[in-house]
Amino acid sequence: MSSEPVQRFVQSQRLRIAYWDWGNESAPPLVLVHGGRDHARSWDRIAEMFRDDYHVVAIDLRGHGDSEWSVGGDYGLPENALDVVRLIEEVGSPARVVAHSYGGSVSLVAAASYPEHFCALGVIEGTHSLNPNIEEGMGPRWVRQWGDQLRGFESSEPRVYPDLEAAGKRVHEANPRLPADFVPHLTAYAAKPVEGGYVWRYDLWVNGRTSMEIRRDEMPRFWAAVECPVLLLFARETRVNQLPSAGAHFRNASTVFIDDSGHWAHHDQPDAVVAALRPFLAEVPPAS
Repeated sequence: MSSEPVQRFVQSQRLRIAYWDWGNESAPPLVLVHGGRDHARSWDRIAEMFRDDYHVVAIDLRGHGDSEWSVGGDYGLPENALDVVRLIEEVGSPARVVAHSYGGSVSLVAAASYPEHFCALGVIEGTHSLNPNIEEGMGPRWVRQWGDQLRGFESSEPRVYPDLEAAGKRVHEANPRLPADFVPHLTAYAAKPVEGGYVWRYDLWVNGRTSMEIRRDEMPRFWAAVECPVLLLFARETRVNQLPSAGAHFRNASTVFIDDSGHWAHHDQPDAVVAALRPFLAEVPPAS
C-alpha cells in the first residue's frame, strides 16, 4: 500500500468532483466529508488511522479543493448530498461515512434521502444548517435577502496572502489548538497560488447556498428519516449553533462529547475522536 493517497475524480451533476483515495480497495469503504471552506486533505491524520481497516476516501465538496465550481452558485445541502451519494456509488455502497460540520449536515441529508447507501454515519459537530429559519415562510422578502447576498459576490474579491506562511497564520488564528506541525500541511492544500500570492482554494459563492436551502427547523425531518446507526460527536466547547440534544430526533443515535476540543474536534483531539469512531464503525455488519 502506498504511503500517499491518490487523487481521483468522479462526475456528479455535470461537475468534476475530486477525491483522495488511500487504497485498500478490498476493505469496506469509509468516506470522509469535510466542512465548509475546508478540503479533503484536512482528513489526512484520521485517514491514516483507518486505512488498514477500510478503503478510505475523502471528497472535495463542490467549490472546494480541486473539485469544480458550480456556475451560478448551486451550493445547497441537496446538491452537495447528491455529490456524496455519487462518490459512494463509485467506491462501493453501502458505505460508512464520517463527516464534519457543514459536511455533516450534507451527509445527514444524503443519508435521509438515500438510506440504502449508508450503513453507518459519524457526524462531528454537524447538526446545523447555515440558513436561518423564516418566520413568515418562503416569500419575496426571503428571495430578495438571499438574492442580494448572492449578487454581492459578483463584486467580491478573495483576500490575497503574500505567502503560505501568512496564510498559515490565518489557519492557526481560526483554530489555535492546531498542532504547529500540522498547520503547513493544512495550508498547502487549502491555498492556491495566484498573481501576488495565495488565495483560499474554494469558491466565494459557496456561502450563498441556494434560494430553497433547507432551514434549521427543517433538519429534524431529515434526521428522523436516517435509517443507519448514527454517532454524534460534539466538542465540550461546542458552537452555539450546534444541537447536542439532536440525538433524540434519530431512530438509532448515540452521542459522545470530546473534551478539551473546539469545533474542529478531529484536529484538536484526533485520538479521542478515532477512539469513539472505531468501535462504532466496527459494529456495522458486512454488506450482504
